[in-house]
Amino acid sequence: MPRTLYDLAYGRAGDKGDIANISVIARSPDAYAELKAGLTAERVKAYFGAMVGGQVVRYELDNIEALNFVLHGALDGGATRSLRIDGLGKSLAGTLLAMPWD
Repeated sequence: MPRTLYDLAYGRAGDKGDIANISVIARSPDAYAELKAGLTAERVKAYFGAMVGGQVVRYELDNIEALNFVLHGALDGGATRSLRIDGLGKSLAGTLLAMPWD
């Protein structure tokens, strides 16, 4: 059975204006090493495609074995302007965790 990012991590998402924030928290130290090596900002941006209009920045939180991604221009203007079903981006962590993982 093919793996997904969910097999390696938990996720959490938040927002501020038109910026989404996704935390990817490793399930184990080995999973964190695998995530650090393969889950780049470029890969996250490519996965979301046109949904993210700006840059994606990755922050490493080694002390809690997590990666934090800040997605600029990801919420179609923000909660009060967006016509998307999820204008706050709360579902973005779940969407990212569905990413196929080789």
